[in-house]
Amino acid sequence: MGSSLMSVNSLKKSFKKANIEGVEIVHVAARGIPADSKLVIVHKGLVKFACSKAPQAVVLYFEQFFNDPIFEKVISAFIEKGVITSNVE
Repeated sequence: MGSSLMSVNSLKKSFKKANIEGVEIVHVAARGIPADSKLVIVHKGLVKFACSKAPQAVVLYFEQFFNDPIFEKVISAFIEKGVITSNVE
């Protein structure tokens, strides 16, 4: 089962439902994270790797593929035009 892809599709639907436009949401394998990424959302186990692939990006991690609070945090930040800060320590 492609849980991460399902999470991405769910996030895309949430962005559409919230009328958030102009944001490109893509699913890539961790090894394919572009170095110029602005925001990277990964499973907790991939945090160090993601940080090394995109050192300038804001990296957020989640623990659950579905209904993790980090996804709602991202959506809320876009709606409120707020700042998204990394949850990586």
